[in-house]
Parts: sequence; C-alpha cells; structure tokens
Amino acid sequence: MKLDILAFGVHPDDVELGCSGTIIAAIAEGKKVGVIDLTKGELGTRGNAEIRKIEAANAAKVMGVSIRENLQMADGFFSNDEAHQRKVIEVIRKYQPEIILCNAPEDRHPDHGRSAKLVADAAFLAGLRKIKTEADGKHQEAWRPTYVFHYIQDRFIQPSFVIDVSEYFDKKIESVLCYTTQFNTTDTSEPQTYISSPQFLETVKARAMMLGKRIGVQYAEGFISEKVLGVKSFDAFIQNVT
Repeated sequence: MKLDILAFGVHPDDVELGCSGTIIAAIAEGKKVGVIDLTKGELGTRGNAEIRKIEAANAAKVMGVSIRENLQMADGFFSNDEAHQRKVIEVIRKYQPEIILCNAPEDRHPDHGRSAKLVADAAFLAGLRKIKTEADGKHQEAWRPTYVFHYIQDRFIQPSFVIDVSEYFDKKIESVLCYTTQFNTTDTSEPQTYISSPQFLETVKARAMMLGKRIGVQYAEGFISEKVLGVKSFDAFIQNVT
C-alpha cells in the first residue's frame, strides 16, 4: 500500500498530541495516511506496553489511518545507528510516502529529538539504491520522501508553517483521550505525571489556539521544515478566513 503521508512517533500518543489534527484533515481530503510508533512506550510511568497497544489501536480508529505499526525499538535506549536506521528505511520503502511527519528536533523528552534525527536520516538513506533491504523475502526499491516535517511537541519551536485544524480539533482531542492511562485522569492507583492531569490538555488546546491565532483561525498545528518550501503561485497563501 502506497501512502501519501507517514507519521512517526517515538512513543504511542506522540502523533496524536503533535499532529493528529493534520492527519485527520488530510484523510478528509482523501489522502492515505499511516502511523509508525518506534517504541511501545514501555518506560512510561502509567500503564504498560500491552495497555498502550490497545490505546494506540483505538486512537488509530478515531483518526481513520490506513495502517499503524510498531517497530518495537527499546523505549529510552534506541540509537541512531545502522540497525535502527534500517528498520525505518524498510518501513519507508514499504509505504513510499511523499511526506513524513516526525518528532520535534529537540524537546523536553530526549527520545523526541533522537528519534527526529533517526527518522530524518533514514528518510534520506532510503533513497540510496545501494542500500539493500528486503520485505517478505522481496527486494525493496529505493524511495525518498519529498518532505520530512517535524511537529511541535512540549517545548515551543517557531514553526516553518502551520496548518488549520479547526474543523478537526475535537476529533484530535478524542484521539488523545483514547490513552486513558496517560491523559485527563484522576486515577490514583498509579503516580500522577506531567501529562496525566486534566490541566495538561488545556496546554495542548492553548498551543493550538496560539498557532491558530497566527493565521486567523481557531486552532492550528505547527511544523518545522529543514527544507525550503516552494509554491507555484501566490494563491497558495490566500486563505478564506471569515
């Protein structure tokens, strides 16, 4: 299956928090989108790997993505080395996305920046035909996505561009709340964490409102591009904002 967009998150729930509004909007436009989780999030304070697998599957249904896979790298201890790059190369060649979305290049959680570099490096290497990979016993053709964009996470980073997700923001929050062990919980059977209190989701909403205000809409998600973006016409900048 060829996908238009492949979104990577180092932990299940990264994609939902960072760019699920954009994913849902793209699917509404008819694009095929998939999600790849690098780890099972097994080091998270709340929940466990098996519960988070179920939560991730529920969130995938809410977003409407075509596929969701987990590469089962070691949470907290994966490296940007050949072995891990090859895992990402294989999945990029498998789905041949035009656009990759991945973690912030630097953030509060060290896994985020490390995975951002891993995915970006693998996206380039996936286009080198002399790197040989196989899937299901068959040779994979080289494939390099046109763009790699990083979504903004906990720490604010000045975006290269923002996407209006106003129409889909409620659905975004619904996908986040599929992670019942992680967010908006008053369950005291496990320790409260930085993200588990109801107030944390208010910061997610506030960030989206702040980015939306920049372009005159209610909610938006921001992305960082290391590549210069080009358009064919000034019409690409014209918005029908009421």
